[in-house]
Amino acid sequence: MGVGRQSIGRSRGGIFEVQLSHTHTRRFTPVFDEDHVVSAGGLPAVMGLAQRAGFTGLLKARLTVPSPNEPVKVRALVSGMLAGADTIDGMDILRSGGTQKVVGAVRAPSTLGTHLRSYTHGHTLQLGGINRDLLTNLAPMVPTLFGGDPLVMVDLDDTIREVHGYAKQAVAYGYNHVKGLNALVATISTEHSAPVIAGAQLRRGNVKSGDHAAWHATRALTLAKRVRPATQIMGRADSAFCTCDFVHAFQDAGCWFSVTIPQWKSVTRAISAIREDAWVGIHYTDAVFEEDTGEWISDAEVAEVPFTAFTSHPKEDQVTCRLVVRRVKRLNPTAHADQGELFDTYRYHPLITNSTLPMIQADERHRGHAIIEQVMAELKGNALAHLPSGRFTANAAWLQLAVLAFNISRAAAHAAGMSTARMSTLRIRVTMIPARLARHSRRRFLHYPTHWPWQQEFMTLWAYATGTGPPQAA
Repeated sequence: MGVGRQSIGRSRGGIFEVQLSHTHTRRFTPVFDEDHVVSAGGLPAVMGLAQRAGFTGLLKARLTVPSPNEPVKVRALVSGMLAGADTIDGMDILRSGGTQKVVGAVRAPSTLGTHLRSYTHGHTLQLGGINRDLLTNLAPMVPTLFGGDPLVMVDLDDTIREVHGYAKQAVAYGYNHVKGLNALVATISTEHSAPVIAGAQLRRGNVKSGDHAAWHATRALTLAKRVRPATQIMGRADSAFCTCDFVHAFQDAGCWFSVTIPQWKSVTRAISAIREDAWVGIHYTDAVFEEDTGEWISDAEVAEVPFTAFTSHPKEDQVTCRLVVRRVKRLNPTAHADQGELFDTYRYHPLITNSTLPMIQADERHRGHAIIEQVMAELKGNALAHLPSGRFTANAAWLQLAVLAFNISRAAAHAAGMSTARMSTLRIRVTMIPARLARHSRRRFLHYPTHWPWQQEFMTLWAYATGTGPPQAA
């Protein structure tokens, strides 16, 4: 009943043939000749939300790339990324069937590649400003985009985008001994809202992670204060960003910071001075709750002491803060099962913070910094899967466009009621809905598949994109 059979064929003239026998396959003959089928039928809704937030107007007002019709080309690149294109050639998906009729003017991949190569470093900064303005406009349109939690987190981290060969400018071996280019990303999130990217920059492959990080932190903080005024903000980063300038960027702005600190001599001295009875067990991996004592029995414990960071700097630059330390018992893998350890050894994970959160909550909030790794993975699984050009500034512009596509996708997911959906999930459920373009009574219609599982989510997004608001409950 419709089950196929595959058999191994014979080699004829050096060509190996595979013989397929499938009842359903034999019934059809593929023909690519339909001009009214739209492969990305959800793009009008997704890009319509960005258009309603003034995307085209921002491009016209701020982007000065010496390229004709630059707003059209930028919209085409972002639309292609939303449709799944991770290379310049992949942008051809916008010219298939009737897709071009619903997404607006598009350009050939070669034209879009030429447009990317016309960018300079200043133009990539303009795209970063457009991204921040677009998020500012989207915030009141999609209130859940930045959540309503009393604490907003600003996270910074970097990643190496691996490349092969030396044809691309600025390629070098980075901190993880991988040859590629370095991408720094700053995100804004809350406990109940997924991260959006406040800014990003492509850098040479062997750059230090914390290089100019304070500059990016300041811009992310400015955006966070703009979209969530009068809200407490906490900046988080790992030890590679633990510099005096970076910490002061948050402290001087009146924000909290929570930064992993390397185990310098001053840090190890402070840790060794912590009394043994000061360590408190936490709900950690494999922790067991003891009902009699009301405590967690865990190999992870937390303690804190007052601390002054950056004592090698002038006194006015030193930071008085809290040193919160999490220690995890280090098990000896070579010890025999019937022989106990003579004494416990630990791995220590110290951080500095100026927050007023309780010690255990401060440690838990800091561990939430790992959420930015999901953003990195999502970018690499989409448009940042490749860096398409040999020219550094073209690749830097590609990263900025990928950030725009990411944030538009995130806003569309919130508008559709799928606040936790990733870019790939939104693409499957909303963006890449197949549709048929038709005309009736001088009106154009998009006919979508019946019984589409996510029809309600799509119609909710459509209401946002067209400005009619969320549909009324039936």
